[in-house]
Amino acid sequence: MEEKRIAVTAIVVDDPSAVAEVNSVLHDYNDIIIGRMGIPYRERGISLISVAVDASPDKISSLTGKLGHIKGVSVKSAVSKK
Repeated sequence: MEEKRIAVTAIVVDDPSAVAEVNSVLHDYNDIIIGRMGIPYRERGISLISVAVDASPDKISSLTGKLGHIKGVSVKSAVSKK
């Protein structure tokens, strides 16, 4: 079994129509989510979402990969070393 890591995933949603799909993907991964913070930046028409997760590196990569394939969404993760 692969060792779990703690990670923070930063999501920038440039296209408001992508929010529903982002939420759907996050719902699919709710078993690994520790916490989530969303900030709608209405003046710029974007949303910023920070998600803390506890999972294997493969599962974290799967989450960021699915989010990164959504049009109008940028995503990066910072993963703990232990």
